Amino acid sequence: MAKEQFPGNDVVDIIKIVINETFEEVQDGSELETLAEQWTSTIEEKVLWNLSKLNKPFKYIVTCAVVQKNGACFYTAASFFWDNYTDGCCTIRWENSFMYCVVTVFGLTI
Repeated sequence: MAKEQFPGNDVVDIIKIVINETFEEVQDGSELETLAEQWTSTIEEKVLWNLSKLNKPFKYIVTCAVVQKNGACFYTAASFFWDNYTDGCCTIRWENSFMYCVVTVFGLTI
């Protein structure tokens, strides 16, 4: 029986919808410091919940970073030892005039 491949296109769609829903009413950066923690938790939880509804044989890991757009550098890295055919990851970077949001989903076949 062939193993299923990481549903990358579905994952990208889910991430984009959740990010847009989360930030659709954010008008300026005044709430960034007080709400960044809440936004990251909300995005991670909603993405994970929507991924579980796909009913695919995967374990998922979701990360989210919200950072102020102030000219500072932001670097992230990851290393993997996995099955390149079935496992995968997607990263989406969203931005507006005052912040960046970076969401990464890792999917590991069960």
